[in-house]
Amino acid sequence: MIRIEHLQKSYGATRAVDGIDLSVAPGELFAFLGPNGAGKTTTIRILTGLTRLSGGQVRLNGHDIESEPLAAKRQCGLVPQHINLDSELNVLENLDIHGRLFGMAPAFRRQKIEQLLAYVELEDRLHTLVKQLSGGLKRRLMIARALMHEPRILFLDEPTVGLDPAIRRRIWSLIKRVQQDGTTIFLTTHYIEEAEFLASRVAFIDRGRIVALDQPQALMAQLGHWAIDQMNGEGIQTRYFATRDEATQFSAGQDFGFTLRRVNLEDAFLALTGKKVM
Repeated sequence: MIRIEHLQKSYGATRAVDGIDLSVAPGELFAFLGPNGAGKTTTIRILTGLTRLSGGQVRLNGHDIESEPLAAKRQCGLVPQHINLDSELNVLENLDIHGRLFGMAPAFRRQKIEQLLAYVELEDRLHTLVKQLSGGLKRRLMIARALMHEPRILFLDEPTVGLDPAIRRRIWSLIKRVQQDGTTIFLTTHYIEEAEFLASRVAFIDRGRIVALDQPQALMAQLGHWAIDQMNGEGIQTRYFATRDEATQFSAGQDFGFTLRRVNLEDAFLALTGKKVM
């Protein structure tokens, strides 16, 4: 559904995306993880036609984004990092304008709006002004808007940023439901547990390059299954173990305080890049 070959993007002497090769299968939920400035948002902007690539090739459902830009854009919906709804319009009007931009007939447009508002549990907010909605409701509305024209691919750029944990979990459930209905999803996120829970595969990007790509469990298993965080004079030191028994045996002889926990995806990213996902 998404095929990227040697993708490059330069701003003067700075190469923001440096030769990415990647493919995403139909119906897959794929996650992009990396620190600020790693190239995540630049990559999504290229894939959605908001930024021109400097080199390489991208195809969305078989359509080249350079030679077939309109056909490629019709394949995808985008939920950007920042809320960009029209706050002075109501829920219905925001979705209706999006449908008009994609040339949807009036009857089908209204039918799709009703269907999507039920889908994201906003059917009782049809005539509510966007500026009166909470952050979580705005995020759900943005997902509904991105799905209006029935895209094959949904790009989610930090879709739960700034939301409290309970609302974030509701958005996760909605994202999984969208995937289960057959939509391919390309996700960028700073929340490590979000990628662990949602994604079937994860790519770590750093300085514009993919440094690892695999299933979340496979990436974590390279380190082990259990971790001990131990505070010493130099800060927090983490050791990894294949089993809980091994970790417990190690901790029994330690004088410093420690925390025993399961290995997570951020551990794998730190081991590969020396940086935290931020």
